Amino acid sequence: MVLNYIWIGFILIAFIVAAIRLVFFGDTEVFPAMMTSTFDSSKTAFEISLGLTGVLSLWLGIMKIGEQGGVVNALARLLSPVFTKLFPDIPKGHPATGSIFMNIAANMLGLDNAATPLGLKAMEQLQEINPKKETASNSMIMFLVLNTSGLTLVPVSILVYRAQMGAAQPTDIFVPILLATFFSTLAGIIVTSLYQKINLLNRTLLLTLGGMCAIVAAIIWGFRQLDSESMNVVSTLVANILLMVIIVGFILAGMRKKVNVYDAFVEGAKDGFTTAVRIIPYLVAILVAIGIFRASGAMDWLIQGIGQGIEALGFDSQFVGALPTALMKPLSGSGARGMMVDAMQTYGADSFVGRLSCVFQGSTDTTFYILAVYFGSVGIRHTRHAVTCGLLADLAGILAAIFICYLFFG
Repeated sequence: MVLNYIWIGFILIAFIVAAIRLVFFGDTEVFPAMMTSTFDSSKTAFEISLGLTGVLSLWLGIMKIGEQGGVVNALARLLSPVFTKLFPDIPKGHPATGSIFMNIAANMLGLDNAATPLGLKAMEQLQEINPKKETASNSMIMFLVLNTSGLTLVPVSILVYRAQMGAAQPTDIFVPILLATFFSTLAGIIVTSLYQKINLLNRTLLLTLGGMCAIVAAIIWGFRQLDSESMNVVSTLVANILLMVIIVGFILAGMRKKVNVYDAFVEGAKDGFTTAVRIIPYLVAILVAIGIFRASGAMDWLIQGIGQGIEALGFDSQFVGALPTALMKPLSGSGARGMMVDAMQTYGADSFVGRLSCVFQGSTDTTFYILAVYFGSVGIRHTRHAVTCGLLADLAGILAAIFICYLFFG
């Protein structure tokens, strides 16, 4: 229901803005631009789904080997003390626990292509234990918010973009991104727990969150000891080694259990195609609405209004130039990436706005894209408090990014 209102809202606001631009400003290009955007967005949605087919088949095949080899169940048992607190509706030792962990780990390492199929597998397993098949369960919402909050330890792609744009120190945004995305994830967990009446003040969760803080601090310290070139090499190498370790480890576990790993892989890979086809309508719907909203000029008007409001209140409006990236990120990952590159081109890669746009890009994830893909893949129509919690996590990441960038670069 929430997505229904958001979808309608995007299109109606875009139409009103376009009508104003035509009637009052004589802009005859706005409606053709909007119609062009509908076709382009539809094509993009199909291309994304088509591009996911191979990746989905690969990782769902690997996950099937892991399931039959007992790896996923072993992870589920290991994480059970923590996950039973955050996901009380998941039965103890259920394979969904292991899949959720694998997805979160892939996201933390910046392995987007691996994270999506692992997340879809986890959502499919959560749907199996969901009593109301068209309504998102508490566990589904908590899992989705953990995804949308975008906890990332190794933002490889952003570092590469900064290097390509001529940044003197491409890695100078590494620590700010790590801090901002951590606060976004923490806020997402707290807000969702309040909605779902989960008690966070227990020994297990306090130790876990404290341990996460210690790990983040250790990673920050370790990377601060490296120069920029070494940091890029180490972060990329660690991410790819861990990815290969997962693949080889799952295969070895399957062999140990005397599983026919080839047949298991093929069985799991078959689901990749059907899943990719199933999400096409949901992607088309959300990307077309976002494309129309952007093409109408509504996004530009929103940014200008925020800037004028900030200046009227007497605050520094330097950060407003980077806001297009922050506002676009929940809507479109590629759109936000384009905004980030545009900010670096316009203001300079080493400018405050250029750096802040990069931190915005790394601090959260594409909330509406994830909602459309993950919920769409299992036929969820009623999202309950998922959108609210996801957007509040995004807001926390945006505010943290602004504060941290003023602290580091202001």
